Amino acid sequence: MNILIINGHPDAESYNWALADAYKKGAVKAGAEVQEIRIAELDFNVNLEFGYRKRTELEPDLLAAQEQIKWADHIVWVYPVWWGSVPAILKGFLDRVLLPGFAFKKREGSVWWDKYLTGKTSRIICTMDQPTWYYRWMNGRPSHTAMKKLTMNFIGIKKVRITAIGPLRLSKSDFRQKWLRRVETLGERMK
Repeated sequence: MNILIINGHPDAESYNWALADAYKKGAVKAGAEVQEIRIAELDFNVNLEFGYRKRTELEPDLLAAQEQIKWADHIVWVYPVWWGSVPAILKGFLDRVLLPGFAFKKREGSVWWDKYLTGKTSRIICTMDQPTWYYRWMNGRPSHTAMKKLTMNFIGIKKVRITAIGPLRLSKSDFRQKWLRRVETLGERMK
């Protein structure tokens, strides 16, 4: 299986980077081919300045990212939930990479579209500073809906699993170590 890990946290010293490494360790152990995109290391403008009205040329890093997405059977997204959403750098990456003609195509004279990234699966691993039950039941889990339904499902990735970890703030080392082991096991199972 070809697995692509996309790390959306801008800080290389973050726990999210440790989670991405744990997933990779498990997947490699299970025999998967693994590639990574660390968005913070890419050179690109996060602003889709003309929307879809006028084409903004893709930087080489984004062209390479599109090739990696095409290559992948399974895409793993790792990021923190900030303000109920994804970090700005990840949002910019999504805006710039998942373009019409690559990820989807709107049908002429219709409100419907064709999905170009079908047949893939995805796993979202996100961290937050609130209890996951609170994020779900009190806040309606907006980033989960945005990533799973409005992004992944929109481009054709139907099977999307979510692993939410929280509260991370004020957590103890044993909590974090437990989650690193769980995420490594997810990698071993290639889910």
